[in-house]
Amino acid sequence: MRLSRSPTIQTLIVFCVVYALQSVIRLVSPALMVSLFALSPPVAVRPWTLPLSVYAHINFGHLLSNAIALLFAGLLIERVTTRFRFHAYFLTVGIVAGVAQIWIGGLFSMTTPAVLGASGAVFGLFGYLIAGNPVADAVLGKLRLSRRAQIAVVFGLALLATLMTASPGVALIAHFTGFAVGLIAGRLHILRVETQATSNDRAVQ
Repeated sequence: MRLSRSPTIQTLIVFCVVYALQSVIRLVSPALMVSLFALSPPVAVRPWTLPLSVYAHINFGHLLSNAIALLFAGLLIERVTTRFRFHAYFLTVGIVAGVAQIWIGGLFSMTTPAVLGASGAVFGLFGYLIAGNPVADAVLGKLRLSRRAQIAVVFGLALLATLMTASPGVALIAHFTGFAVGLIAGRLHILRVETQATSNDRAVQ
């Protein structure tokens, strides 16, 4: 696959473009930068922050860490899906994780919650990668877990992944939400695209 056609590389380019815009606006007014890019309640007042917050980052270190994680998971997942599905999934999971962060975080915080960054969406990729691979299919197929047990496994794995990244200032709820959504999406294989050969084989059978 040419790099220009890789949805992972395309997402990295969007990261860089948005961060460049943030940097320019930050020089003029740091408060304006937060207002334009950070997701915070009420969402209806600044709806453009729903997608922008997914690709925005607070500093270069934040951008770099998410970029490395995106490369690791994204380059693997994009091999079994289309560019449209990849981008739609990444953006949707990122928005859901961000909204969960400000909504649930707002219930337990006296200050107005705000979030920006792609970590929720990236965790969604890792969750998908763990749950949607052939090894997971084989293991879970043999276990034949009940629905309650499957929910418990999703909750437990998401909690473990969240605790492993716990540190001050980290959007833990977004991490948990993104990873949990990714696990569920992986079990449903929502990104998988059947090849023409597979479709023809099934038709012959």
